[in-house]
Amino acid sequence: MNESYLKNIALLKVFADPNRLLIIETLSSNENCECGENCACNLLEHLGITQPTLSHHMKILCDCGIANGRKEGKRVYYSLNHDIIDEFLSFLCGITTAKESCLCLCCKNMKGGETNG
Repeated sequence: MNESYLKNIALLKVFADPNRLLIIETLSSNENCECGENCACNLLEHLGITQPTLSHHMKILCDCGIANGRKEGKRVYYSLNHDIIDEFLSFLCGITTAKESCLCLCCKNMKGGETNG
């Protein structure tokens, strides 16, 4: 199997969880502020989930590279890693965009000079 597929399968699993999607959306709303980060305590307050649940999901997001975590004293600040997200979006566009070499029977027949009907 294509190495790109294997890498992105893990990311698809990450995006398949509603809590993680909400965390990603919340972190993306920080893009307009100067720091571009959000403290875990602010995420907890906004998301309405428990600290262990947030920690679990943030570990998954950081391990796959979607989020970055930075510890400052007792606080952890999170931000999105747009390079990984952009690569993932490019992958999705690549697999969902029409290709020159279509595999359908209709196109195969037309290329071979045959007609349907």
